[in-house]
Amino acid sequence: MGDDIDGWANIHDDILKEIVEHFYSYDDFIQLRLVCKQWSLKLPEISSKILWLLVPEESSSTHIYEDEEIYHLMNLPIAGEVPLDIQSLDEDEIHHLKLPEMQNKLIRGSFGGWLIVLDIYQGSMYMLNAFTKVRLDLPPISTFPDIVDYNPNNYGFEYTVWDWDDDNGDNLRISSSFINSGQVWKVIINSCPSNDNEDFLAVAIYGPRCTLAFYKPNDKRWLDLLTRKPSFHDVISFHDVIFFGEKIYAVDEGGQLYEFDTNTKSGPVGGIHEAKPPSDAAVGPYQLKYLVGCANGSLLMLARHFMPVSHWTYKFDIYELKKNAKEWSRLDSLKNYALMIGFNSSVQMLPASLQTKGNQIYFTDNLIELKSLDCAEYQDIGIFNLDDGSCQTLLDEEKFTCPPVWCYSSSFL
Repeated sequence: MGDDIDGWANIHDDILKEIVEHFYSYDDFIQLRLVCKQWSLKLPEISSKILWLLVPEESSSTHIYEDEEIYHLMNLPIAGEVPLDIQSLDEDEIHHLKLPEMQNKLIRGSFGGWLIVLDIYQGSMYMLNAFTKVRLDLPPISTFPDIVDYNPNNYGFEYTVWDWDDDNGDNLRISSSFINSGQVWKVIINSCPSNDNEDFLAVAIYGPRCTLAFYKPNDKRWLDLLTRKPSFHDVISFHDVIFFGEKIYAVDEGGQLYEFDTNTKSGPVGGIHEAKPPSDAAVGPYQLKYLVGCANGSLLMLARHFMPVSHWTYKFDIYELKKNAKEWSRLDSLKNYALMIGFNSSVQMLPASLQTKGNQIYFTDNLIELKSLDCAEYQDIGIFNLDDGSCQTLLDEEKFTCPPVWCYSSSFL
């Protein structure tokens, strides 16, 4: 028996590669690499240095699995090449992930191979590792700070919510279907959990006013990040939030930066950053702001502009706040870097690691409130090229029940 095991372990490389060619799913590929140490060393990993787009199965008309939720993990083309279409891609360019029980689920964030998933029926939230299928529960939607009460037996009006549009602070009774599908806008985490270490923080942009809440492991609920102003009508509306340099940075609709220290036992502490918004920063319904932390310690603020009618992205403005600086400066170029923004934890990467060009912004669709209207024309995914100001649309013919997210990691396996 020992000789047989050694024989399989020492199988010829060409035979092992021949077996792999008949695999359709990346899940099966993972299992093959786990058979033994020798096979793991012989078989290549899915490159952690490549930017992947995780696309829901609904965008594809056929697949070979029954009763499975299939997601496509795709490497994106360089801007300016042939427009991306799922059906035209070779199988070598797509890896298929079988994610458990993803029907009626929305992805609200991604980081290091982990997806933040929301169940729109149950109101539950959890973190799912797309490659190992490990799941970690997060507190449900019913525990967000503006949820006063949740009664699942009161069908039709399960949630009692604090009304921030009322001067008296009265409560509203709202259905679970409305709250669960539109309460959470984005969730980020500061580190990847593991079996040995689950010491991480999560921050969510939530509610109709896009406020902030945070979660620490072993907490039972989401806690307010203490960013509300005294007046009920002056609740701060945030566009983006990131972890960077052991701090939390957030930007509101007016371009004001907020900073919170994470090295506190009770939770993040902070408030308005001394840097004022850029004087020419766009404000209004047809723009969305993002934050990105850079390797040199500076912060980038991106203002994404939409067409008034079609809601397609047509340009970006970029501002830089250098480390320890108190004033934003405008940037016309990213030089050798590329940026990835969307529901993922936005990131700056060198193009050599992406197998693509620098001075580009990869973006996915964040207009969740428009998607709730079931308008397929609002799919807005593409690449903005700062060299010539052009914007290449990707997957514009596809229909999604959940927007795609960028997926990257220092190590998938």
